[in-house]
Parts: sequence; C-alpha cells; structure tokens
Amino acid sequence: MICKNMNSFIVMDIVREAKKYQDAIHFEIGQPDISPSPKVKEALKKAVDNDLFSYTESFGLYALRENISHQYKKNYGVSIDPSRILLTPGTSGAFLVAYAIALKHKGRLGFSDPGYPCYKNFAHLLNIKPVSYNIGKFNEYQLRVEDIKKKSIDALQISSPANPTGNIYSNKNLKELIEYCDKNGINFISDELYHGLTYEKDANSALEFSENVFVINGFSKYYCMPGLRLGWLIVPKKHIRNAEIIAQNLFISAPTLSQYAALEAFDEEYLKATREKFKQRRDYLYHELSSIFDIDAKPQGAFYIWTNISKYSDNSFEFSKKLLQDIHIATTPGVDFGENDTKKYIRFAYTREIEHMKKGLERLKSYL
Repeated sequence: MICKNMNSFIVMDIVREAKKYQDAIHFEIGQPDISPSPKVKEALKKAVDNDLFSYTESFGLYALRENISHQYKKNYGVSIDPSRILLTPGTSGAFLVAYAIALKHKGRLGFSDPGYPCYKNFAHLLNIKPVSYNIGKFNEYQLRVEDIKKKSIDALQISSPANPTGNIYSNKNLKELIEYCDKNGINFISDELYHGLTYEKDANSALEFSENVFVINGFSKYYCMPGLRLGWLIVPKKHIRNAEIIAQNLFISAPTLSQYAALEAFDEEYLKATREKFKQRRDYLYHELSSIFDIDAKPQGAFYIWTNISKYSDNSFEFSKKLLQDIHIATTPGVDFGENDTKKYIRFAYTREIEHMKKGLERLKSYL
C-alpha cells in the first residue's frame, strides 16, 4: 500500500529516455557538470591507496564533522557541536532519519506545493501523512505563518534555496516560521542543500534562529560531488542518541571513501569560481527564456528556472515529452513537483555550460 501512494520521479525517466538521442540537450537533471575541487580527487585517491574501506562510526568521521561545524561558525556565526552532525548516504538518508525522529506513525508533515517530490514520497515510506500548502507568485513562493495556521501539522519542511523555483526565504519570514513552530510544538526541518549557490543575497540557516531544528545539507550540489552520495543532518541535542540508533539500523554509516574525499571539499577559492560559473549560466538562461516564456521571478539560488508555459500548453508532461521527442531537448515537467498549477510549468536546470544550452535554445525558439 505504501508503494501505491508514492509517485514516480518523472525526471529520472526523462534522463533515461534522453540517452536515446546522441544530440540531446540537457536541462532536466539537477546534477552539476563541474568536477569537484582537485583536492577532493587527491583525497579520494589517497583513501583508496590507504585501503580505507571499512565502516566508520555511524555518525561519521569526526574530522569531517569538525570541518562542517567550522563552516557553520564561519558562514552563519553559529556554534554547532560536531556530536550533533550525522553524516548520511546523500541527503535522502538525512531526510529519512529526520522524519523518523520528528514524526510519529501517521504524523502530519507540512511542505510547499510546488516542491521537491521526494518529501512526499519519504513521508509515504514512513507512514507519515503529507500535507501540502500552495505557494506561487502571489506569496513569492514562500510559506508564511498564516498559511501554516490553516492546517494541523506535526512537522514543517521548508527548502531555501528551493527546488524547483530557486527562491530564498527572507530572514524575517524564516525567523517567524521557526518561532511559530517552536511555540506550537511543531518540529521544523530545513533543507539547505543549495546553500552556497546563491547569487544576489546569502541564504539564512535555520540554526541562526533556533537550536531546536533539523537542518539538512550535503555535498552533491555546491560541492559538485553528487555520485559520492554524502549528506549531513544536524539534529537537536536531545535527539543525538535517537539519530545514531536510526542511522545504525538504516545504513550503518555513510560511504567511507566519500567521507575522506569530503575532508577537502571546503576549497574556498574553487567554490567561489564554481558559484560564479552558475551565476553566469543563470543570467544567460534567464535572459533567453524570458523572451519565450513567462517567468514568475528570477531565481535567487540553486540552479533551476521555474517557467510558465501557458502560452503554448496546459499540460507540462505532454509538452516536455514533445520537446524531447521532437527536438531532443530534455526538461522536467512541473507535475513532478506537485499539483498546484504545476501543469502550467516546466523546470529548466542550468547545470550545463552555456554553449550546450545555447544549442538547445536555438532549437527551442525555432520549434515554438
């Protein structure tokens, strides 16, 4: 019954289908084409050469957790004890642990629609009730306290910068949401995977406003290490032992080689250059798409543009399907991200170089 409630992740079907076309242009998947820092590669090779293939402790390498803790102090001015940082197999592992702690059987998890599809699917896996709140241009794609009051929930999940819209929650709004959840016994879960990939303003961490929050991040996006499958979860102090027990049972520990490689991931100069490349790509793609489609807002972070296709189609799935079949352009239909007006939108990812995207846009303009 649980599997029947889960939705297929359409974008992965599109990735598979796009492989049939040698000249396919890829706007579909949120996977950076940029390599991680050379220091990461050196650390990975060193770990292999030193036969570091055994398990780590369930929370992960202490040295890496110390490095992550240092980043929170430097970037957000918050002190996080490394004992609160759990390393996980991708952020997917982090979400499963966070949900298992924050919600009881048949508990109610609130999140925005449109939003990352796996939130709802993870909830179904754990027999948690997903509760969606509509967001859109009318509220700057941000949930607010007045929205949360409309439905009873046990935990609230937000993402900032967000997938698929690229919006960033304002300092004021994030603070108000966390304070409301604290006062009303609602666990707050913050997906901060795209932190670092911000272009005009920085994103605030939920940890700036409370220690009683669950914060999730990882190495797949900003650090360009998607295939190493390594994320992290910061848990409130009172849940440290619970997190360890769940992790031991779910996955024993995160991948050891990935942990050693990630020791060198915080290469500031390299990361600064990576962010600048994505900013250039965003500026190019936003300018080009704006002449074809309506776009509610210029994305402030991540590497996606949420694009209104209403002038051409009212069925995002069929529209994306035709783009792939007719002109070999792979995009992600909005229906992958929920039910709130998502038939009117498709998502473009700017995870490929400008020359690659340019070929696709020339085809797209001619086709339309």
